Amino acid sequence: MRHIIITSLPLILLLAACGTSREYAYISDAERDSAQAIIITFSSTIHPGDQLYIYVASQTPESVIPFNEETNKAAASLAGVSHATNPSGENLVDGYRVSQTGSISFPVLGTIPAAGMTRDSLAREIKERLRDGGYVNDPIVTISLMNFRVAVVGEVKYPQELHVTGERLTIFEALAMCGDVTIHGLRSNVAVIRQSATPDDSAAVEVGRIDLTSRDLFSSPYYYLCQGDIVYIEPDVAQKRLASRDPNIPSYVSISVSTARFLTTLYRLFIFDPIRSPRRYSY
Repeated sequence: MRHIIITSLPLILLLAACGTSREYAYISDAERDSAQAIIITFSSTIHPGDQLYIYVASQTPESVIPFNEETNKAAASLAGVSHATNPSGENLVDGYRVSQTGSISFPVLGTIPAAGMTRDSLAREIKERLRDGGYVNDPIVTISLMNFRVAVVGEVKYPQELHVTGERLTIFEALAMCGDVTIHGLRSNVAVIRQSATPDDSAAVEVGRIDLTSRDLFSSPYYYLCQGDIVYIEPDVAQKRLASRDPNIPSYVSISVSTARFLTTLYRLFIFDPIRSPRRYSY
């Protein structure tokens, strides 16, 4: 029995260094074979540096031609070049870029504040200006984001900045695009760094925490990622120690395994060796 325990000691130490399966499971507190209705509100605001695709439609197409010149150029570039980039990697689709002061320059209407507004609210603003100015009687304004991007760093397989089409991206979709969280990542304490606007038009940074192992994640405002978000996966204690220790000093696991092997060798020499332990074979 003692032989089995000692020879199994390295395996026991290795298993002890690992966490339980529950620590690595997503949404582990959800009941099996159950459905839960979760209401999630999603609203993304416009930030400086965003590229907006703005299209104005009407029952009288000739009345909206002046307002779609930039949009038509963007559409032509997008249709003519795969992924909207040229060989040098530069973006050919400009659309309407939000300036650092938070505004866009729209044909005929001039400068329009955009930062801090949702796309729906900006569309209503442009629609009212077109109607009130007598330019278009029945405008229909469509706005979409052309350069949605988020960054995922830390303990994921492929840390990177993601450039995606569309305007919605969940935390799970972002992690999947980065090869998922590594075995050393803390799934219960994921940080989402988000830039938001303040009443005085200055930029503010908020840091939200989410737990990927809990179903409460679905009611979090950070389940859906926003433009410019940074997702940080924190490493576990073992990985932090490994990163901070002197590379010339063996790790705790290596020391434990070496010690176990040494004890096993001593046990075999003095217990099973008939010369060193004659009493075991005496009658």
